[in-house]
Amino acid sequence: MVWQELINIPYGETRSYLNQAKALGNPTSYRAVANSKGMNQLAIIIPCHRMINSNGELGGYGGGLHRKKWLIEHERKCTTN
Repeated sequence: MVWQELINIPYGETRSYLNQAKALGNPTSYRAVANSKGMNQLAIIIPCHRMINSNGELGGYGGGLHRKKWLIEHERKCTTN
């Protein structure tokens, strides 16, 4: 279910772990959402780079934060052109 919600995040947008937990109907499960995201082996197909911390910081990413930042910025540029 967590990965399905990740797929539902629109291209060029981000969501917090808390927002994703709320979308799943369990706002206290944000840590479980983060753990599930961390197990994603299909990072481009299941866009886990679109998940950020509630305070707006990038949070973690298995491919490195520089790649996460690049992916988010790239998607935003593509949606504004």
